[in-house]
Amino acid sequence: MKKEWFDNEEFWNETMPVLFHGSRLEKTPDEVSSIIALAGTKSGSVVLDMCCGIGRHSLEFARRGFCVTGVDRTEKYLSRAMKNAARERLKIETVRCDMREFVRKNTYSLAVNLFTSFGYFEEAGDDLRVARNICASLKKGGRFVVEMMGKEILARIFRERDWSEVDSMRVMESRKIVGDWEAVESEWTIIRGGEILKHKFRTRLYSAAELKRLTLDAGFSSASAYGALDGSPYDHNAKRLVVVAVK
Repeated sequence: MKKEWFDNEEFWNETMPVLFHGSRLEKTPDEVSSIIALAGTKSGSVVLDMCCGIGRHSLEFARRGFCVTGVDRTEKYLSRAMKNAARERLKIETVRCDMREFVRKNTYSLAVNLFTSFGYFEEAGDDLRVARNICASLKKGGRFVVEMMGKEILARIFRERDWSEVDSMRVMESRKIVGDWEAVESEWTIIRGGEILKHKFRTRLYSAAELKRLTLDAGFSSASAYGALDGSPYDHNAKRLVVVAVK
């Protein structure tokens, strides 16, 4: 059976400093404030953080009185989340699980999937499966907030090559569009001290209309698209694709 890029532990371990660098962590409180306002979720509600990573959003929700379940497939990330929770005396639940498999019927008031943690799978049907399981896991009236790089935005800003400085690392990225804008393949070259790390990954691309349709096909009653977590319009100035689906 073919091993997918996201099943490579080295990818997640070696890219962790890039994915969760200091300036990104600093944005977390504002992001959670925006999510709460956009979804209209009250403190004390039960939240599902799907693909929670090191728990940056899970922990922030917990700080604000929410009951949180963080789901991820990477043990190292979950261990860091639990260690940080213990240090702050916060209570969160973590579950190591493939996001295609996790479902708890009628449990959560809010589910989030953030930072382009969607569209990993070779088969498009697996994305629908994830959305269906999240819908089933929500209580009636619950909200699903999914945030990613939208197809329209990437088409506007697309660059084949880019580089950036992240903390003490240099990151060079090359990108290739797959098919008729079906997916984007990326290769990261991370230079850290005298070490050079290379990783390739691929994510499916969604337009706002496509992502809204997917959530409706998954069983949600309505879906709205925004250009950022702050609720701005999904127009030519949009920075990210955010869809809020209601069960």
